[in-house]
Amino acid sequence: MLDVAVIEEPAAAEASLDPIRSRILAALSEPGSAAMLAGRLGLPRQKVNYHLKELERHGLVELTVERRKGSVTERVYQATAASYVISPSALGAVSPDPARAPDQLSARWLLALGSRLVQEVGALLTGAQRAQRRVATFGIDAEVRFASASDRAAFTQELAQAVTTLVGRYHDESAPGGRNHRVIFGLHQIPTPRSASTANAQDPEAEAGQEN
Repeated sequence: MLDVAVIEEPAAAEASLDPIRSRILAALSEPGSAAMLAGRLGLPRQKVNYHLKELERHGLVELTVERRKGSVTERVYQATAASYVISPSALGAVSPDPARAPDQLSARWLLALGSRLVQEVGALLTGAQRAQRRVATFGIDAEVRFASASDRAAFTQELAQAVTTLVGRYHDESAPGGRNHRVIFGLHQIPTPRSASTANAQDPEAEAGQEN
């Protein structure tokens, strides 16, 4: 079982958001059969079986054991991950795009940046899991309490200047074999079709990184 799985297909996202199926996914953090789940969730076994088949079809649960009990075959399932994240890519053309209206003071733009972060890191993580590799990332999580709005404004100006200085110092457009990274209080490689599918299988930094 994975710690987290990224859902990129619209049909899989729809399946995971169904109230009954989300309850089944939560219950299958531990292996269980349709009969066991029916008892836990207070649902008819036939209904549980139907939803299990749909979840299995979308790769959200997997068969772990199949055993005979008299004349009946018991199938035991488990969720493929402890938790799931739905990538904005599942929304297709209506997913948030920070390039549409960049504005550092806009909450909507910040939300679009966060959506792109989920989409890009999700693509890298999915590729890493397929290739059994690690992903090199870095993140900072901090809290700050401002005494006034003017302090907040000063902080954002200093932060912007510090990041701009660091980016200017380390960015090398002409570096042979260089790799582009995105910085949003975090650092991750910008996925390309190749990197998303192979998870940087040829990148020695990927093996030494953290899989987040």
